[in-house]
Amino acid sequence: MNPEKDLLIYNTLTRKREKFEPLNAPFVGMYVCGPTVYNDVHLGNCRTFTFFDVVYRYLSYLGYKVRYVRNITDVGHLTGDSDEGDDKISKQARLEQIEPMEVVQRYTNGFHDVMLELGNIPPSIEPTATGHLLEQIEMVQKILKNGFAYESNGSVYFDVVKYNESHNYGKLSGRNIEEQLEGQGTRKLDGQEEKKNSVDFAIWKNADPSHLMQWDTQWGKGFPGWHLECSVMSTKYLGDEFDIHGGGMDLQFPHHECEIAQAVATTGKEPVKYWLHSNMLTMNGTKMSKSLGNVIMPDELFTGNSELLTESYSPMVFRFFMFQTHYRSTMDITDDALKAAKKGYFKLMNGIKNAKNLEYPSESELNSELSIEEKQESDIQKSITSVFRGINDDFNTAKSIAALFNLVKKINMLHAGQLDFSQISKESFDKLKSTLIDFTEKVLGIKEELPQGEKMLKEMIATLVEMYKEAKEARNYEKVDYLRSKAKEIGIVFKDMKDRIDWAYEE
Repeated sequence: MNPEKDLLIYNTLTRKREKFEPLNAPFVGMYVCGPTVYNDVHLGNCRTFTFFDVVYRYLSYLGYKVRYVRNITDVGHLTGDSDEGDDKISKQARLEQIEPMEVVQRYTNGFHDVMLELGNIPPSIEPTATGHLLEQIEMVQKILKNGFAYESNGSVYFDVVKYNESHNYGKLSGRNIEEQLEGQGTRKLDGQEEKKNSVDFAIWKNADPSHLMQWDTQWGKGFPGWHLECSVMSTKYLGDEFDIHGGGMDLQFPHHECEIAQAVATTGKEPVKYWLHSNMLTMNGTKMSKSLGNVIMPDELFTGNSELLTESYSPMVFRFFMFQTHYRSTMDITDDALKAAKKGYFKLMNGIKNAKNLEYPSESELNSELSIEEKQESDIQKSITSVFRGINDDFNTAKSIAALFNLVKKINMLHAGQLDFSQISKESFDKLKSTLIDFTEKVLGIKEELPQGEKMLKEMIATLVEMYKEAKEARNYEKVDYLRSKAKEIGIVFKDMKDRIDWAYEE
């Protein structure tokens, strides 16, 4: 098995799984559309960014040198998600009666905090739209020069109909431009009369005097269109052609479709080789909506402060939960599913803890002469192969986790003495241990979660174990029961082994 040569990715552009072959191996360029920082990050965002964190981790694990760019949208994203309405950040600034950049800073900080809690690695570069205004103006000028845009009342619009004469606008999302044009005669939306065609979109938007964020240009005072920033920042840091562009499925149209058109209209080159999109999430089988009262924010999930939950679920439990569903499938959040994920997480962590405490014994320490069993060796190798086969199947983390639990089973058998070290080779044990630990922690980013005062907690657990051991030896069963109940209160259980007393997280 050669993991780096076996990776298959579902490409939204071609609608099929393709072998991953970077344009300039070992270098990989990946761009992911980041948040518009006018509000707290929601769980749908968390799912998208955590999935691409695994993509980043796995490609790095395979030895690729990955440049991961994830932007911050701090201007230009209008409330209509198109060319209508107020700027989302300006609107929030008016509501809170503060500067737009105060809104940006507050929610950017909050976004970073949640990403850190979930164990996501920061991107290589995190550019902002306002930090790249000059480059955006330059791209508008190039698109105008190349004949794919026109000026109208101080705004500049991308001419989708003209572009579609020589290119295929709609190829990513599967939209048909003729069908989109059918309703243009009845459009009455504010500002749409400036367009030649209803499908055209603003790459630079004229600003009225009340607009809080605007800049002087040759077309007058205005601000960049939402779609423009990603075309500018992705190609600036990754080149005119790069490997991976990702985001949520809701961005396929119009955002990503417009990105492709802008890039091609500027350079004549197809910007992205592989397009990846994560699916939406639901709550108890229904799309999350404020009007339905079924929205849960990350802090509510982590604290349990929601009527939809019976208890709190930590960031690592939620991370584990997310990987139980393939990224292209809808992820349904239910209290029961989160409880099951919590049990699974602690089962995995117990296996990791046992693995870290196990070492292959020396020849003199073996309980019996080496008598390697072919079936045990084969089982271990099959499970290791399945771990990588899962993630190589379009990042199917659920399949990989199922295989990891097979490795946990072997580790636990060795730990409990149900499987003797003499039955497997040192090479197989080392591969078993390293795959379980490294894949869980380095690729999936799932780690043991302990509250502040980790050292103190572990010392307390060690003391409880010692007291329990002494009570067992003295046959003080009343104290034994008392210590078991106290241990359970902090989420651990004692394990009575043949030759020792151990502990584990309660599953």
